[in-house]
Amino acid sequence: KFAMVAPDVQIDDGKGTILISSEEGETEANNHRKLSDFGIRNGTRLQADDFLQDYTLFINVLHSEDLEKDVEFEVIGDAPERIGPKPPEPTPRNISNGSDDGAQPSTSTGNQQ
Repeated sequence: KFAMVAPDVQIDDGKGTILISSEEGETEANNHRKLSDFGIRNGTRLQADDFLQDYTLFINVLHSEDLEKDVEFEVIGDAPERIGPKPPEPTPRNISNGSDDGAQPSTSTGNQQ
């Protein structure tokens, strides 16, 4: 629903309780647990970070008895468009003696005449 690639989700309570980790296997034990097992109730706020896409999403959990049959949850608000992974950082270029023409210092050790 949120177009996240590698999310990290934690309870936004200052304690840093991690529910979902992008590190493989780190939070696998949480997969079958209910939100209430973590103390998440109506009004709890979650923070979801996707470092690969460089965005953070805050999720406000609101309890409702008015969902349609077989609907477990509903997202209300604007879901972000998939923005894809971060572009690679530009490779820094070494500039020697104020020139960036790509010339490299000589490594020759032979006799020059």
